[in-house]
Amino acid sequence: MATPQRRQAAILYVEIRTFTRLSDALEPAKVLQLVNEFLSLAGKMVAANNGRVVAVHNDSLLAIFTGPDAKTFSAAAIKAAQDTEREFKPLGERWKTEYGLAAVISAGLHLGEAVFGMAEAQGTQQFLAFGDCISIAERILHRARSGEIVISLELMKGLGPAVKGLNATELPALELGKRPPIPIYGMTVEDRLDFT
Repeated sequence: MATPQRRQAAILYVEIRTFTRLSDALEPAKVLQLVNEFLSLAGKMVAANNGRVVAVHNDSLLAIFTGPDAKTFSAAAIKAAQDTEREFKPLGERWKTEYGLAAVISAGLHLGEAVFGMAEAQGTQQFLAFGDCISIAERILHRARSGEIVISLELMKGLGPAVKGLNATELPALELGKRPPIPIYGMTVEDRLDFT
């Protein structure tokens, strides 16, 4: 995607919960080591599901999934979120044992049109994504409780009949100012931790 373009994409935001507390308590080198473990794992799960990491901000990662078929790339985005959550669990348990603070991840997913392309700042080029759907995905992430994956109705529609296998529960709609409320659904885990 070197040429700037506007296209439909599934947007995934994933973040570690409670990492700020860990970063305040640990030595800087250890903080970077732990966040790199998370980012490496999440990036690997995104790539394994044909997605692309677009940005990293503190303890969160933004990825996009595109292609000719919305059903395929929407399913890939959800699988990447589920894979990341599953694979992070033993890592979070190890962190709790070693550092005394529970760590789990949360994810938010949305489907919409975004602008993709390369931007340059002081001689450094970076692939970026812009659009309302990116902002909405981030807001959906903030609605996810620890260990939860929250999905917009738009992404669920993108899945087509495969949506029946998600076992997602309707949540109170996301209110964003003057626009109509955005229906969202949560995939919770049985042993969900309720700190946020």
